[in-house]
Amino acid sequence: MITYIIIDDEHIAHDIIRGHCDMLPNLEFKADCYDAIEAIDYLSKHDIDLIFLDLNMPKLKGFQFLKTLSSPPKVIVTTAYSEFAIEGYELNVVDYLLKPFSFEHFLTAINKVTSSDTNPVKIRQ
Repeated sequence: MITYIIIDDEHIAHDIIRGHCDMLPNLEFKADCYDAIEAIDYLSKHDIDLIFLDLNMPKLKGFQFLKTLSSPPKVIVTTAYSEFAIEGYELNVVDYLLKPFSFEHFLTAINKVTSSDTNPVKIRQ
């Protein structure tokens, strides 16, 4: 089971990501965070496997937040800004999804997260 949180200041982004995740049986939702400060608080108390991370957020930008983590979980960036992709890969993100992204691209990103596991993610029937 892969536990995950969503860090995004847009409610609709949470709904879309959760909807995609709900179709996959081995993903377990843990928390909605609407800015990086909420995420820092959550991560100080809980271990998770995966973060869906927006970049353009108030208070602390996504990559600024990521740089504060000493041992970050796996990260899939979900953003409308393509110009930060190279920095993302320098920070070892698993994938960089440009909004709006399709379920197919989402599933490809999830399979990268699970590539060290024995089987790729299957869609819930």
